[in-house]
Amino acid sequence: MSELTRIAAPDGIAPATQYSHVVLGTGRFVAVSGQVALDEDGRLVGEGDAAAQARQVFENLRRCLAAAGAGFADVVKLTYFVTDMAHMPALRAARAEHMSDDHLPASSAVQVAALVRPEFLMEVEAFAVLDA
Repeated sequence: MSELTRIAAPDGIAPATQYSHVVLGTGRFVAVSGQVALDEDGRLVGEGDAAAQARQVFENLRRCLAAAGAGFADVVKLTYFVTDMAHMPALRAARAEHMSDDHLPASSAVQVAALVRPEFLMEVEAFAVLDA
């Protein structure tokens, strides 16, 4: 695992409560494409259920990170794409199952008009840094 530094409140910036403003480290960069709530057979998990979709999205992120030899502790950035900002509490709850509050990544949340399929409520991409 890479040595990561998390800066929650750089000088002159209000402290972050659900993310870190800055995360830095050295090593190999891992980019994980946006994950949606599909199971290993390509079936939607949790149609209309933000909590179920969020849990599946984070499980898919976990599996993708593991394929690169990484884990959630290596994640430096998450980007959330949601069709409704009301889905963010479900995403935060799913994230809390995998990431502790003292190791939060930098994050962005964007509300979008639609995702690739109308039944998807969210998509999350991740960036991680591993030892060189």
